[in-house]
Parts: sequence; structure tokens; C-alpha cells
Amino acid sequence: MDFELSPKAQELSAAMWDFMRDEIFPAEPVYAAYLAERGEHEHPPVIEDLKTSARRRGLWNLFLPELSGLSNLEYAPVAEISGWSPTIAPEAINCQAPDSGNMETLHLFATAEQKRQWLEPLLAGEIRSAFAMTEPDVASSDATNITTQIVRDGDDYLINGRKWWISGAADERCQVFITMGKTDPTAETHRQQSMILVPRDAPGLVIERHLPIFGYQDQHGHSEIVYRDVRVPASNRLAGEGDGFMIAQARLGPGRVHHAMRAIGMAERAMALMVDRAKYRVAFGKRLADQGVVRDLIARSRIDIDQVRLLVYKTAWLIDTYGAKGARIEIAAIKVAAPTMATQVIDRAIEVFGGQGVSDDTPLAYLYAWARALRIVDGPDAVHRESIARQELRRERPYVG
Repeated sequence: MDFELSPKAQELSAAMWDFMRDEIFPAEPVYAAYLAERGEHEHPPVIEDLKTSARRRGLWNLFLPELSGLSNLEYAPVAEISGWSPTIAPEAINCQAPDSGNMETLHLFATAEQKRQWLEPLLAGEIRSAFAMTEPDVASSDATNITTQIVRDGDDYLINGRKWWISGAADERCQVFITMGKTDPTAETHRQQSMILVPRDAPGLVIERHLPIFGYQDQHGHSEIVYRDVRVPASNRLAGEGDGFMIAQARLGPGRVHHAMRAIGMAERAMALMVDRAKYRVAFGKRLADQGVVRDLIARSRIDIDQVRLLVYKTAWLIDTYGAKGARIEIAAIKVAAPTMATQVIDRAIEVFGGQGVSDDTPLAYLYAWARALRIVDGPDAVHRESIARQELRRERPYVG
């Protein structure tokens, strides 16, 4: 593996940093003030201004190799930079979750008509979307547990069930829900599930509440929704009946690289704040930067960040070279390693800031909340550690003893 970024990746990274300094960071207080005045799930107009600028700068839909021409490894540093402002920057370049994963899913599995209706406006940044898999009454880290029913009724499907932590649902721009449910509970375990496209305005689809993360409500929301006899045409199904689990697995590979790199960006911002604080804050007669305990926090943070970045780069390279199946263990590993590292680094920065670190005077509290949530998103750490351990127990060793 060559550790030097390609000329194209270097060029886009430089352009992304220009965008961040010129427009993204100055937009953060504008964005927050609008939500404080108008409501936490309203859409701040500054985002549309940023999207227009991102298109002009050539920073648009970079996550999708077929459109951008970038490999996963080349996109990775751009995703990291966007993680410095995780609420605004990913959406500004149309690379935000869950839409990026949904667009990848539609690109791979949608019919021509489904692409025209949903993928094209998503790629244009005109609408948003949700991925409805997780359920409150079962352990949804195992997708085979889901209980939502999708029953064929003539030329339609009837959907009944309850989902929660459905990111994006609080935003009125969210116009389609990629919904996973069971079409045949008697089939083989991994062939029971299917995915179907449910429009926001489908009768019987009810958004019951928006769930906070450690007290924070994001603009796009994380919602609990109910399907009560929701009827949609059978033509809204993605791929074939029984393909739902396969689609879910295909969706997760590159997306986990994106999540991991944004987590590294969050950690780097926390690191920058920690170092800056240490340089000017004085305690017990000397700067924090001259205190051994603080220098230790800084050193350990640099080591941790760089180790995880190299692991994610390796994973992106493996996906580019061998496909997601060839990077299965590494994909699980970065899902554990990146949010865990980010949580630790942000926690150290909070320690250096003291009381200010847990307030809203810095972004640290919000970054910590999101980093900790990422250890549950797309399956909790324990599930991925179990997967890694199973593979290690099967691995042949060149020597034991």
C-alpha cells in the first residue's frame, strides 16, 4: 500500500480545507442561531448557500466512485476534513449520512424508474431520505430479528411495524424511507427480509417522536415511526423478495469508512482545541502545555489518531482492491476503533478545558455525544468485536509455541 495520497486526493483535500475555512466554520454560528430562533428541526438557509458553493468548487457527491471518479482511499481524507464540522460540512457537499448510504443503495439496486424518482433528486441535493431498519422491541444489531411485516396484497404491499432511531425523519425534506421488513418469516433466516421504498406522505406512516442524543436534537432528527397498514405499490420493492439482508450488508462497507474518517476529523478538531487551550491556559504557575500530565494527554491522542487513520486507510485500500468482502474484518475493526478513539481524544480535550469543556461554549460536548453514539450506530462495538474474534479463532498461524 502506498501511503501517499494521489494528486487528485491532495487537490480535493486542499479545496475542502479552503471551503472549511472560508465558509463552513463561519457558517456554524449562523446555523445554530437560526435553529435557536426558528426551531431545532427547521432547515437553515445557509446550508443551501453552502451547497451551491460546494458545487462550484467541485466538492459534490464525492462519496460515490461512479460519479466522482474517486476511489474510497482518495475520498477518505475529504471525509475526515468534513468531520471537523460534522453537522454542516457533510451535508454541504452532499455526502451526509444516511443519504450517502441510501444513494449507494439506490445506485446498486434501484430500477430505472426508482432512480428517476428518488436517486436523481437525492444526488441533486433537492430532497433527503431515511433508512428504516432499527426497531425498539428487538435487538436490531442482528437484522434478522426485525419484526416489521411487509405482506403482499395483489399489486401492493401492506406494511405494519415500528421503527426507531430513524435518522433524517424530522426534516420535512426527508421524502422517502428505505424500509426493511419481513416478507416471508418461514424462509431461510437471511432470506426472510425485503426492502421497500415508502414515500413520506404514504397514509398510515406516522412519525411519533424525535429522540435526542445525550439531550441534543439534531436538525434532521432521529425519530420513532410507526407503519399502520401502509400500502405501497409492489414496484417500490428494491431488488427481489428476500434480498433485504443482502442489501443491508452491501450498504455498510464504504459507509463505515466514511463514518470512521469523520470520527477522525472530530478527534482532530478536539486535538486542535486541546493544544490551543494548553498553550495559553495557566494553572499552578505555568502553562498547561508545560504540565507533564497534559503533555501526556496530547501525546497519547496523537498516537491514537494516527494509528486509527492508518487502519482506515488500509480498509479503504482493501475495499478498492478486493471489494467489501475482502475487507470484512477491517470494516468491523474500524467501526470499533474510530469512534472509541474519538471518544477518548475528545474526553481528554474536555479534561484540559475543565468546566468549559462540558458546556456549549466549545463544540467538545456535542462532539463527545456524537462520538459515543457512533459506538452504537450500525451495530454496537460488542457485535463487531465478536465478529473479529470469530475470524481470529479460525485463522491459521505460521507458528505456535
